[in-house]
Amino acid sequence: MGSKYTYHGIDITLDVYEKICSVVELMAEKENKTFDECYFLFSSSEVYELLQNEESLMWSESAEYLLDEYYRRQEPILA
Repeated sequence: MGSKYTYHGIDITLDVYEKICSVVELMAEKENKTFDECYFLFSSSEVYELLQNEESLMWSESAEYLLDEYYRRQEPILA
């Protein structure tokens, strides 16, 4: 059975899962919401999708950066 997430033959599955958990924990603390509420919000975001794409290298970024990127992408686009 192969790894779910690999990058150049290296298993990064745990890295991806831990990063998701860290981002959601930061979000829950910042927004004063439950982990589950924040997981639901984060899991429907573009950043969550990119984080799971091994080639995007988002899994190598800090949780703080990813949360900032999540909030940045949630802002309405100014015309």
